[in-house]
Amino acid sequence: MDIGLWAAIGFAFAAYAVVGNDALQTLGTFINSNRRLPWWALFLYAATVLVVVFAFGYMANGGDPSFGRLDNTAKYPIFEPHWYHVLPPLMLLVLTRLGIPVSTTFMVLAIFATMGGLYSMLVKSLIGYAVAFVSGGVIYAALAPTIERWFLKTASQQHAPIWVLGQWITTGYLWSVWLMQDLANIFIFLPRGVDAAGAPALNPTEAGIAVAGIVVLLGYTFWNGGGPVQRILKSKTAVTDIRSATIIDFIFATLLFYFKELNNIPMSTTWVFLGLIAGREFAIATLDQIRSPAGTFRIVATDAGKAFLGLVISVVMAVGLPELAKAFTG
Repeated sequence: MDIGLWAAIGFAFAAYAVVGNDALQTLGTFINSNRRLPWWALFLYAATVLVVVFAFGYMANGGDPSFGRLDNTAKYPIFEPHWYHVLPPLMLLVLTRLGIPVSTTFMVLAIFATMGGLYSMLVKSLIGYAVAFVSGGVIYAALAPTIERWFLKTASQQHAPIWVLGQWITTGYLWSVWLMQDLANIFIFLPRGVDAAGAPALNPTEAGIAVAGIVVLLGYTFWNGGGPVQRILKSKTAVTDIRSATIIDFIFATLLFYFKELNNIPMSTTWVFLGLIAGREFAIATLDQIRSPAGTFRIVATDAGKAFLGLVISVVMAVGLPELAKAFTG
């Protein structure tokens, strides 16, 4: 295997941090609303989707499991990772354990990107947050006094077969689209492009071992109930109802699909998720008078502030660590 030590360590850290942190976005509502089922049943479903999406991406994109997100080598150059490239995903692990919804895209990719690449990610992510916030607010302004209110009154009916099936299908849709967006955050550490003979730089054996490692880490995340970052989702209104979870997941997946098709620039799916949940929370809390607008703003601002803190840490590490490495090497 032609993979260096730091590349392998960075891949392992990134895989665990990305899967653990982003379980909040993609699989959080699925885990929360299916607590009556054994964790391994949910895991097997998610693992199957993961393997299928990975295999499709690898074969359809000439050995590129990141679905073209890293094709622009002017913005995301190809080079051998060094010790300092491992520190951002390690920091991401720490922040994940603290339950902070950090953007894995910024935390992991920023140190590999040029300033142009970082700027492109930032602009697309800010647009994603704004579009998701407005979408969530408008959609739930219509749903809060109608469908969502009916959900609250008929909570005992949420496990009807049609809703259970609908949620599992929607979760598969969301999980697959998210993987197409964020696998780049993990595979940035491994060989990209093609070799001199035109074969994929990441050969099938290496790819198989890599995806097997991600599956193992995904299994741990399900066994752990999604991890501490799940506290953010649980603090929001009516997210444990399967029917509400299905609607959230479908809207989020459709937003991600739109931005995936828009262009190949990597973006923060965390910011899109937080924007959607923020818009939803404002609509429901205001129309149903659950709390004051000021109280809702404090909750939303807290989540956004944590995401912004992650961005600041990402930029500082991306700029500072290479300079620190130069100082050490003279």
